[in-house]
Amino acid sequence: MLKIAVCDDENFFREEIKELLTEYLTEHGILYEIDIFSSGAQFVELGIEMLKYNIIFLDINMDELDGLATARKIREISKDVFIVFITAFVNYTLEGYKVDAVRYILKNNDSMQEAICECMDAIREKTQYEVTWKEFQFHEGPKRLSLDHLLYIESRLHKLEFHVMEDEIKVYTMYETLNRMEETLKEYYFIRAHQSFLVNMKYIKSIKRYELVLSNGMRFDIPRARYKAVEEKYVMYRGML
Repeated sequence: MLKIAVCDDENFFREEIKELLTEYLTEHGILYEIDIFSSGAQFVELGIEMLKYNIIFLDINMDELDGLATARKIREISKDVFIVFITAFVNYTLEGYKVDAVRYILKNNDSMQEAICECMDAIREKTQYEVTWKEFQFHEGPKRLSLDHLLYIESRLHKLEFHVMEDEIKVYTMYETLNRMEETLKEYYFIRAHQSFLVNMKYIKSIKRYELVLSNGMRFDIPRARYKAVEEKYVMYRGML
């Protein structure tokens, strides 16, 4: 999942940037969270919590704490986050280099959408962020699904229920065995936490005391006979990140 912050003191541009990012991420099947902030001061108040964002879009010209000062605060605690400046001017390039800004995007520009798409393409290439798509024949109709959006699969009454994160969690169904689906998805970091559940390890928050907890708070019991194998597989997965 990509976590993105948009920091701009003009509501119009905050919403426009969020909308353009949403279009891009949805089109490319990337799971995301976008938070918006109305000032640099509001953003840096997060402190160490700023680190939860992969990408930060910063307006340079903000009152109280401008984008460059905000970027310096970010760089004090992280060299890895991608900083993208949004500006109505082009005379900040040198300062931007000092905080390792990945791109400058001009406001009020006919090519703003194109610039944001190119910026996101470049960031994805740098991070080698790839999306795996698979075609499924659901009862509801055929669907090309990004596996990033697949939270877990439950076997229930001789059919599988795919719990998919879209605007809200939606359920798609098919007649198939969980054993066969586990084999189909074995190279994509899904784990059989229970006889009836196949879980996307990207969204596991914790595994302890014979219980698996997802990032959305859902909990699954892990049978004692499976617990050690499930825990070891998850630890190995975390070690690869």
